[in-house]
Amino acid sequence: MTVVGALSAPASSGLGLDVGPSLRRTQAVMGTVISYNVVPAGTETAAAYVGLARAQAEMDRIDRRFSLWRAHSAMSLFRAGEPVDNRAALEIEAVLERCRLARDMSDGWFDPWALAGGVDPTGLVKGWAAQRALACLVSSGVHRAMVNAGGDIAVAGVSASGGPWRVGIRHPDDPLRLLGVVHADAAVATSGLYERGAHVVDPRRGLAATDVVAATVTGPELDLADALATALVAAGTESDGVAARLVPDGYESLVVTEAGEVRATPGFPWAD
Repeated sequence: MTVVGALSAPASSGLGLDVGPSLRRTQAVMGTVISYNVVPAGTETAAAYVGLARAQAEMDRIDRRFSLWRAHSAMSLFRAGEPVDNRAALEIEAVLERCRLARDMSDGWFDPWALAGGVDPTGLVKGWAAQRALACLVSSGVHRAMVNAGGDIAVAGVSASGGPWRVGIRHPDDPLRLLGVVHADAAVATSGLYERGAHVVDPRRGLAATDVVAATVTGPELDLADALATALVAAGTESDGVAARLVPDGYESLVVTEAGEVRATPGFPWAD
């Protein structure tokens, strides 16, 4: 890990910074706000509207299936040992397989099976859903787009400026300040304690994790980046080791400790 320094200048919710001639939409779903930034080129405008409609419908569908706030969602029924239809069961198993992968990659620091009340894939499914929403846009004919699911960001192509998408990393103590900006070519995800308090559970002790107050992960797939950011918060003082084992798989990371120290892997994609 590279020690960047203490927090003293303008980590961490991802904030899409790129502006320009684009189509923008917002959607309240999955307990957060999803924002869409689509940059249509030429004949892509009609495709962009179709893609946006499909993406929003997909987010709504996933929320209905996986929300644990809905007593009769397929995921709630599954956790209660109740029967679910075959299509829902297959999709739940696909998500849980991704959770198993994230658990293995993080050496068990992300573990939805270690939580009280039964398996809870919430730490991965929002990123998974945003990734699927982006796929709806791309399959509709859109080549440049960003989906921001409450700070978990998936991108395709380049931004409206013609360069890489730029994502601001929020200061954990001040929502109006940035620690820095990163270039995103696929996914940026953040887990932090500054909005919901100490809600991340250390799966090995069963206690709230507080040593790392924010973690940002960049990489090729948003669902895994989402889960791995949670793992880094859960790992606390062992987060450096977890971060190092993720680099060979293409995931770079940054953590902010409770003491205000900022630590990043050497390849973390800071923007110039």
